[in-house]
Amino acid sequence: MLKTIIDAFKVKDLRNKILFTLGILALYRFGAYVPVPGIPFNEFADAFAAGGVSMTMLDLFTGGALSHFSVFSLGIMPYITAAIIMQLMQGVIPAVGRWAREGEAGRKKITQITRYLTLGLGLINAIGYLFLFKSTTYGVVFSTEIPEIITDIVVVFTLVVGTAVIMWMGELITQRGIGNGMSLIIFTSIVSRVPSALYSSATGTNDFGMGLAITVLIVVVVVLCIPAIIFMERAQRRIPVNYAKRVQGNKMMGGQSTYIPLKVNSAGVIPIIFASCLLYFPAQLAALFNVSWLTTFANWCSSGWLNWLLTLLLIVFFAYFYTSMVFNPDETSDQLRKNGGFIPGIRPGAATADYIRKVINRITLPGGLFIALIAVVPSILFSFTGNALINAFGGTSILIMISVALDTMSKVESQLKMHDYDGFFK
Repeated sequence: MLKTIIDAFKVKDLRNKILFTLGILALYRFGAYVPVPGIPFNEFADAFAAGGVSMTMLDLFTGGALSHFSVFSLGIMPYITAAIIMQLMQGVIPAVGRWAREGEAGRKKITQITRYLTLGLGLINAIGYLFLFKSTTYGVVFSTEIPEIITDIVVVFTLVVGTAVIMWMGELITQRGIGNGMSLIIFTSIVSRVPSALYSSATGTNDFGMGLAITVLIVVVVVLCIPAIIFMERAQRRIPVNYAKRVQGNKMMGGQSTYIPLKVNSAGVIPIIFASCLLYFPAQLAALFNVSWLTTFANWCSSGWLNWLLTLLLIVFFAYFYTSMVFNPDETSDQLRKNGGFIPGIRPGAATADYIRKVINRITLPGGLFIALIAVVPSILFSFTGNALINAFGGTSILIMISVALDTMSKVESQLKMHDYDGFFK
């Protein structure tokens, strides 16, 4: 792996992309510690520490930016929520569905609407946080040196601009860097919490030796789980395909055999992100309206048996939903038929599409259940132990980190192969 990293920096174009990506991510982390103007930092930090479980969950996805009330306090979630809404609209609104099938022009329309929707959601969240932190629950008193309405406008404007900047950073990484920008921002937010979680786990008990031993044990278990997660992420069900021989001019074409690679977890980390966003939504509403029963419901959705059950069901649902969005058996069957390909023992056309659909449904269930259990089991362990490291190294966090790392490594490898270098995967 070290040799591959060295080779990556030998290629000028790839080196520039990697450095550009690291620079944007460093700028993102810097922004997570720049407080919003007019915020009494120490008073806010003390008030936030007394917040509920739902606020802790919100803070996790912002990489600690919310607990500092920084310019990036809203994090990437308004954009992710907007993207989820647009994904759902593709199956509900015919016009949006047509845009998704129109290629680059259609994707530009969807991207543009997603941006506007992100700013709208960011504005709603910013106003909600403003009222929440000024309420009796937190009792934060902003600066009185200027009129209160001016401070409120500055706070809301800064948070919305912060959301726009994060969205811009993510798109810059996707276009000019390496990997998916939004996924890498989430990855960075999660990884940034690990060092403090390691320290808290080791020193969080009266017996330092016991705390250190528990910390080492958790790290070892996580390391042992990584190969199983990678195996599941790269597992495939290969459907054999044969191409009939045909004469084209003076040449004999076709006759070769290949396969259709169907990943067991073809949706990747998307079901976890989508499920987390939906479970995160009640906390957003609680922050906006500051109603006691809504706050209680948000805390239930953020921890406990209801959170575990909803996480399990939502991840499996989104595994099926996203797989159906990105892979169309009818189109695959039609392409095979046009190119003279067929699956041995299966008639071309509708029968081939039905066969592919059945295979996808069979392999998606174990893939969805696997990532759902990986996400839920650490949450259950955390509820009984209260260990901060289990929370930081939760199944959701591990899956996101591994999935994003594998995706980024694959993109780096494809660039290396273009320049005749070996990649990460043998």
